[in-house]
Amino acid sequence: MSYVDIYEQGLEPNPANYRPLTPLTYLARSARVYPDKPAIIHGNMTRSYSALYDRCRRLASALEAHGIGSGDTVSIMSPNAPAMLEAHYGVPMAGAVLNALNYRLDADTIGFILNHCEAKMLLTDREYSPVVRKAIDNLGRGITVIDIDDPLAAGGELIGDGDYEAFLEEGDPACEWRAPKDEWQGITLNYTSGTTGNPKGVVYHHRGAFLNALGNALVFGLNDKSVYLWTLPMFHCNGWTFTWGVTAVGGTHVCLRAVDPAMIFDLIDRHRVTHMCGAPIVLNMLVHAPQESRKSFSQLVEVATGGAAPPSAIIASMERMGFRVLHLYGLTESYGPATLCATQPDWDNLPPDQRAWKMSRQGVTYPTLDDLMVAHPESLEPVPADGETIGELMMRGNTVMKGYLKNSDATQAALAGGWFHTGDLGVMHPDGYAEVKDRSKDIIISGGENISSLEVEEVLYRHPDVMEAAVVSRPDEKWGETPCAFVTLRPGIEHLSEDEIIEYCRRNMANYKVPRTIIFGELPKTSTGKIQKFVLREKAGNL
Repeated sequence: MSYVDIYEQGLEPNPANYRPLTPLTYLARSARVYPDKPAIIHGNMTRSYSALYDRCRRLASALEAHGIGSGDTVSIMSPNAPAMLEAHYGVPMAGAVLNALNYRLDADTIGFILNHCEAKMLLTDREYSPVVRKAIDNLGRGITVIDIDDPLAAGGELIGDGDYEAFLEEGDPACEWRAPKDEWQGITLNYTSGTTGNPKGVVYHHRGAFLNALGNALVFGLNDKSVYLWTLPMFHCNGWTFTWGVTAVGGTHVCLRAVDPAMIFDLIDRHRVTHMCGAPIVLNMLVHAPQESRKSFSQLVEVATGGAAPPSAIIASMERMGFRVLHLYGLTESYGPATLCATQPDWDNLPPDQRAWKMSRQGVTYPTLDDLMVAHPESLEPVPADGETIGELMMRGNTVMKGYLKNSDATQAALAGGWFHTGDLGVMHPDGYAEVKDRSKDIIISGGENISSLEVEEVLYRHPDVMEAAVVSRPDEKWGETPCAFVTLRPGIEHLSEDEIIEYCRRNMANYKVPRTIIFGELPKTSTGKIQKFVLREKAGNL
């Protein structure tokens, strides 16, 4: 008898030793272990874990009563409010897939998403009624709409077929929800904020959501004492899966409907917030907040940032204000964060600027990600770990998406060769830490030399009068392309000349990398706060 036969015969999985992984069990456990502990805070409302669990089961029961079940999609248009968190449990408890909509999208894009995912129901916060009404009017089919009448909503109308609270009353708080039969079953659907064409629907499965949420708790140091402030939109990669990760440890969710620096400082102080997340733009807002909006606090606040490489100057400024920054990296296709820049003990002895630079790298894999490499996109051969040779970042593991909904060609291309191709170009350092140099389309090739736009932006961000910067290519008859910098000045700075910026760059980088053109003004951003470089490239091309 072979080795395999010995360890397989009579040892088949059964309910006692095998259960499909799902993050829904996190809420069931926390409600059992911490029934009276605050699970969610929203304005003056505090709700316990037992109450949250009851409401999520009510939602699941009500959805089932309305014919929602396995394979169905339920969309939600909501800010970081209780109903949004409840939907992350109640909808998949009914066996359905949750589609959290980006509330910054226009009506046409919302309509496309609702039709593409064949949503059977839409839960919508009254504040977004103007754009939702337009999207529904142009949908071309019927859809059940349930209004969320949040008392903290800023205006809007009730436009639906029913009220969310009344809908919950139809459900049973003791309903026995079922875990998926297969952990590969879809749990959520998130649409990419693509710069051209229609967005792609990224499908997450229960197993990946379970693992990535657990990975977040591990790398971010979450526990039952954690108080998590929702500065990151829950619609964005399901809040980077912190919607499930905070619950897994019995932490407290503090809701925040809109990013406002003064309110962020106030909530940190009032609720003794310990953890929060946000794109670098959020950190930038806090760094440049008016002095009268700031509050000091005795606790250290852990901040995870990602979505774009945070300039080292921003990391250093945040730490001076009492925050500790953790740099995470990932994409919608990897459930949000998939790598972290894990700090090493000897970094504490480095000068602040050098330490901040090390921390700005994308780093190493999450414990829940199988592998990461920087390799040639065609041959899949890893590049030398010399910190210089450019390749494409690729990853694989259980926390990579199932694929793109109704788009097998794009799925096969993204997962070619058994690796997820991120489209990010970077290097591998000798210490095993990866660093993104640019998106493949953002590399500037000037006179045959590759110039990383991120490297030039890093220098610009260190200028004391610069608040935001973005660098793109500008066509040039002689060099092919040259760097063109778009700069937003810090509040209170009325004038800074193009020559002054260029001279500053000359003192801090190789001459061929220095921007030849400087444009001052506000930078266009995507609905998730990323700078729209395709808009800037078009503008630079027309100069």
